[in-house]
Amino acid sequence: MGFVRLAATAAILIAVTLWLQCGGMAVLIQMARVSLAKEIHRLNPFRSGLLVIRFTALTIALHMLQILLWASFYRWKCISSWESAFYFSAGSYSTVGYTDVLLPQVWRVLGPIESVIGVVMCGMSVSVLFAIAARLVETEEKTAGGEGTQLQRQAVAAAGDLEAVPNR
Repeated sequence: MGFVRLAATAAILIAVTLWLQCGGMAVLIQMARVSLAKEIHRLNPFRSGLLVIRFTALTIALHMLQILLWASFYRWKCISSWESAFYFSAGSYSTVGYTDVLLPQVWRVLGPIESVIGVVMCGMSVSVLFAIAARLVETEEKTAGGEGTQLQRQAVAAAGDLEAVPNR
C-alpha cells in the first residue's frame, strides 16, 4: 500500500470528522439560541445548569460518533473486533494512547492523526460550551435588572459587613 492511499484515507477520515464536528456544533449553537430565546425570562441558576448539562451531554455524544467513525474504519481494515477497534479509537482520540491494541504497520500513522484531530475537536467543543455558559451568565445578569443575582447581592452585602468590622 502506498503513501497516496494512506494519505487519501486519512484525508477522508479527517474531512468526515470535521463535517460531523462542524455540523454538530452548528446544531448545538442553534439549539442554544432557541433554548435561550424560549427560557430567557425563566432562567435561574438551576435552569442554566440543566442547559449546560444538556449541551455537554450532546457534545459528548457528538465525540462518541466521531470515535465510532474512526473505529468503523479500524474494524473494516485493521482490527478484528468491534470492541478492540472502539477501544483503540477512543484511546487515540482522547490521546490516552494505550499500546495493548496496535494497528498493522501500514496503518499505524492513523493513530497519531486521530489524536491530533481529537484534541482539535475537543478544543472546538470546549470553546462552544464556554460561549454558551458565558451567554447564560450574561442573560442571567440582564434578567436580574443589571444588579446581579440574589447570590451576588448577598455576597456583596456580606463583603460590606466584613469591611465594617475593624481589624484586630
